[in-house]
Amino acid sequence: MSIPFWCVLISALLIYVARMPVAKAMKEQGGYNNHLPRQQQAQLTGFGARALAAHQNSIEAFMLFAVGVLMAHTTQTAGWLIDTLAIIFVIARIIYLLCYWADLAWQRSLVWVVGLVCSLLLMISPTFRTVLL
Repeated sequence: MSIPFWCVLISALLIYVARMPVAKAMKEQGGYNNHLPRQQQAQLTGFGARALAAHQNSIEAFMLFAVGVLMAHTTQTAGWLIDTLAIIFVIARIIYLLCYWADLAWQRSLVWVVGLVCSLLLMISPTFRTVLL
């Protein structure tokens, strides 16, 4: 399996890593309400609310990244830049989660932009495919 595909797998797992603090915060709120979890999540504040937002953003970011990797792959655009963009995306998403949980707003936004740029560059990578090969 290629480096970008491994990065897609790691990014998918990060969605669930981001979810773990949400479940913990819900339990601290009087127990996990498995009948109406979304209603309970809507009542989270502080760390729990930030953890939920980080989880939701992880889902959103994953879609663009996965599409970017697939666009590069299906057009046979490969090489060091594609690998590097995928790795940087994963690192940015890990830092993003840590920043969100720690309430570091501007730092979180900065690493979010880094991840977004990586995804967008992966999506347009077929345009500069000859440079990469």
